[in-house]
Amino acid sequence: MLKFLLWIFNGPDNITCMNIRCFGCQQWQVPKVSLAFCRTCRKIRVFRFCKSKCHRNFKKKRNPRKMRWTKAFRKAAGKELTVDNSFEFEKRRNEPVKYQRELWNKTVDAMKRVEEIKKKRQARYIMNRLKKSKELQKAEDIKEVKQNIHLLRAPHAGTPKQLEDRMVQKLQEDVAMEEDS
Repeated sequence: MLKFLLWIFNGPDNITCMNIRCFGCQQWQVPKVSLAFCRTCRKIRVFRFCKSKCHRNFKKKRNPRKMRWTKAFRKAAGKELTVDNSFEFEKRRNEPVKYQRELWNKTVDAMKRVEEIKKKRQARYIMNRLKKSKELQKAEDIKEVKQNIHLLRAPHAGTPKQLEDRMVQKLQEDVAMEEDS
């Protein structure tokens, strides 16, 4: 999904585009729907929130990096991609640009393409992360089987070579019985 943009008009010819993220969960937000909290100590700071849950947790002074449902937690814990060239496009650019239809169309197309690339890279990152856990799980399972092999193998069974010899002997006896009858 394309990130939501807030357009600020600086006269008839200039348009500035601002990216707005929720301060609580770091999700892209719709500027007109979001809540805003203004703090004025030394300088004015505006905190924007996408939903009341984020605003409530901010008022309770909770750290977004410690709440498991936030993007900040997922990035801090290494569960999501944090360093990638595609994030370079999300930086703020507060430079007024004169409106041109072709530039506008190219920008929108580029945003869609960057979003596709970012999704593919994110999926690849997650799959690589899951591969590591599968390998660790497999190693752990093998270790557990080796430790508890006595539960799987009968104590009176003996060595695998002896088992093989007994199986061959029983097969020979069965073949001999069939020939006799």
